[in-house]
Amino acid sequence: MPEVVTADLSVPSRALAVGAHPDDIEFGCGATLAKWAEAGCAVHLLVLTDGSKGTWDATRDRDDLVEARRVEQRAAADALGAEPPHFGDRADGELDSGLGTRAIVCRVIRATQPEVVLGHDPWKRYRIHPDHRHAGLLTLEGIVAARDPLFFPDQALPPHRPAHALLFEAEEIDHVERIEPRHLDARVAALLAHTSQWESTMHITGSDAELIRTRDRFVSGQLDECRTAGRLVDAELGEAFKRIDDL
Repeated sequence: MPEVVTADLSVPSRALAVGAHPDDIEFGCGATLAKWAEAGCAVHLLVLTDGSKGTWDATRDRDDLVEARRVEQRAAADALGAEPPHFGDRADGELDSGLGTRAIVCRVIRATQPEVVLGHDPWKRYRIHPDHRHAGLLTLEGIVAARDPLFFPDQALPPHRPAHALLFEAEEIDHVERIEPRHLDARVAALLAHTSQWESTMHITGSDAELIRTRDRFVSGQLDECRTAGRLVDAELGEAFKRIDDL
C-alpha cells in the first residue's frame, strides 16, 4: 500500500458520488458526503442500477423491490444532507460500461458541475460483482466524456471537468477524509435506511434481542472500518480513497 500523502480536500461547492446500487455510496463515502454537506456543499448522488436483484427472497415482486429501494435511497440521501438522488435505472446485475450508460454519467456530471466525483475503484483486485467494476469504469469514463465537448453533443449541456476523483473500496489508498463521530452517525443512519438490505447485506436479522445484537454488530463494524482509515493519518476516524487529480 502506498504511503498516504494527503488528507482532507478543501470542501467542494458541489460533489457527485456514483454508485452501482442503492447503498453502495453510503458504504463507500457516506461520512465524507455528510461532512461536506454540513459545510455547505451541494451533494449529488447517482445510482446506476435499480437494485432489482438485491434480496434473498425468491418470491419478492421485482417492481415492488425496485420502488422500495428508490424510497430507501431517497431517505438515505436525506440522512446525508444530499440532494434527491439521480437514478440510472439499469437492471441490477446487468450493468455494462458501454456508451449508453456512459452518456448517463456524462449528463449528470455536466448537469451538476461537481468539483469532486466519487465512485468505485474499478481495478480493485478479486472483485467478483461486475456492477461494481463497471460502475467504477463508468465514473471515470463519464468524467472524460463530460470534459470534452464533442462527446454526446446532443445533451446540449456545457462541458465540465472536475478537479478531483476519489475512488472508494480502493486497491491503493493514498487519501483520507477525516470525519467526526456525527458524520459516521449520518453514514450509519443512511445505511440503515436501506431496510431491504438488512438481512442480505448488513446481516441484521431476527427480532427483539437478536435484532438489536446484529444491528449493534453492524454499527460496530462501521466504526472499526472508519477507525482503521483514520489511523492512516493519525485521526480518530476517516474514510479512505484513491485520489486522482489529473482529470
